[in-house]
Amino acid sequence: MRALPHGARAYVLCAVLAGGLCAAPAVRPGAAVPWATTALLAVVHAAGSRVRARWPEWCSPVLLAGAFLLPPAAAALVAVPGALLARVERPPAGMRRAWRAARLSLAVWAASCAFAALGGPRTLSALWASGDGVQVAAERISGARAPIDRMSDAPGFPYALAAAVAAALVLGLTATVLEGGVLVTAERRSPRAAWGGRLPGALAPYLVHGPAGLAMAVLWRSPYGPAAALLVLLPMYVCACGFVLYRRESAAHQATIRALVQAVDIKDRYTRGHSERVGRASAMIARELGMSGERLEALRIAGILHDVGKLGVPTRLLRKNGPLTPDERRVIELHPEYGDEMVRGIGFLGEARAAILHHHERLDGSGYPYGLAGAQIPEFARVVAVADAFDAMTSTRAYSRARPVPTAVEELKRCAGSQFDPRMVGALTRALDRHGWHAAVTADAPEERGNVPAEPAPPLVRAAAPGAPDAPGEPRPTPGGGA
Repeated sequence: MRALPHGARAYVLCAVLAGGLCAAPAVRPGAAVPWATTALLAVVHAAGSRVRARWPEWCSPVLLAGAFLLPPAAAALVAVPGALLARVERPPAGMRRAWRAARLSLAVWAASCAFAALGGPRTLSALWASGDGVQVAAERISGARAPIDRMSDAPGFPYALAAAVAAALVLGLTATVLEGGVLVTAERRSPRAAWGGRLPGALAPYLVHGPAGLAMAVLWRSPYGPAAALLVLLPMYVCACGFVLYRRESAAHQATIRALVQAVDIKDRYTRGHSERVGRASAMIARELGMSGERLEALRIAGILHDVGKLGVPTRLLRKNGPLTPDERRVIELHPEYGDEMVRGIGFLGEARAAILHHHERLDGSGYPYGLAGAQIPEFARVVAVADAFDAMTSTRAYSRARPVPTAVEELKRCAGSQFDPRMVGALTRALDRHGWHAAVTADAPEERGNVPAEPAPPLVRAAAPGAPDAPGEPRPTPGGGA
C-alpha cells in the first residue's frame, strides 16, 4: 500500500465507500432481498473468477443476470465475493482486492439501475407470467408464429433485449471510467491516455454479454431453473479461452518482431530506433489512406521489419570506415532479398513481406532489387519507402545532423513522381500537419564509435560515382537507402 500515491489511495477509499453506500439498502432490516438468488449468483461468479482463463470478464453475464434479477443494492453484492477471492499478481493485494470489489459493485449497481429505469424488470415479469418465457423468446427469435394466448407477451422480448444491452453498456462504461481514474491517480497517466482510446474496445464485449445475461435471467425463473441458466456460461467460457489463445499468439508475434529488431539494432547500432520510427510513420500514412485493423497493423510491422535483411550483410560492410566499392555496394543492396528469405516462414506477416522485399524500388524503375516501376511496386512497399526516407532525413546519425521536418517534407515532395508515390507523400504530409513528429536522437556520437559507416547512397542523395566521396554539403549515405 505504501507504494501507492496518496491520491490513488484516496480514490480507492472513495470507491469503496461509494460501493458500500450502494449496497447498504440490501442489508437494512426488513429489506426484501431474494438472498437465495443473490448467494447463488455470487458463488457462481466467485467460482468463475478463480478459473485460470486470464480473462475474468468471461463471467460478466453472471453479474448482468444479477442486475436483471435483483434490486440494485442486492445486485451490487453479487460481485463482492469473486472480487475478494480472485487472484492478485502484484502487491498490495488487499488494496487491489478492495478496489476490484468496489469497482465491480458500482458497475453492477449502475447497470441494475439502468435496467430498472428502462422498464426491463416489468418486461421480464411479463415473459415469466406467460408461463414459459423461454419458448416465447425462442419463437420471436426464430420468427415462428406464437400461440394465440402468448401473442400479447411476445413483443416484450425485443424491448427486454434492448434494455439488457443498454444496461450491459452502462456496466462496461462505469467499470472503464473507474479504471481510468486509477490509471490517472496511481500511474500518473494523462486523462487522454487513461480514457481516450480505451472506451470503444472496452465496451465492445458487453454487446455480447448483455444478451447472454438476459438469457441467464430468463432461464433462471423458467421451468428449467437455475441449472439451465448456468449452461449459458459454457459458450462464454469457450469464447474466453479462444480469446486468451489469440492474445497469447499476438504476444508471441510481437516477441518475434522485437527479437528481430533487437538483432538488427545490435548489429547496426548507429540506426538504433530507426525501425520503430519507420513503423510509426508507416502507420501514420496508413491511417491517412483509410487503412485500419489488420492491414494497418501489418503495415506498421512492415515498417519495423523493413531492414531485417541487414542481418545477412557482413558487419564489416555496415560499419566500414570509408566509401564502399561497387562490389560491396551490391552486397548491401541484397538486404531486401535477405530479409524476404528470413521472414518467408512467418505466416502472420502477410502483406508486410512485400514491403520488406520492395521498399527500395523507385517509381521510375531505377530502384532495386528488381527494378519495378509505378503500380508494379506493392502498396505497402511504396508506403514504407516514404517513411524510411523521411526518418533517415530527420534523424541525427553519426555522420550527419537531422534535417528539420519541413525540409525533409519538401525533399520528399521534390522526389514524388520519380522516386516516391505522390499519394504516400501527400498522406505523410497531412499526418504530420495533424500530429507532428518527434524523432529522438538515436545514433552514438562519432567520437564514441571510433569509425563512421560508409554505405550505399540514400534514395534522395546519389554519390557522383560508386565509391566516390559524398557530394559537397550532402550527408554521408546510409545502408540501402535511408536506413
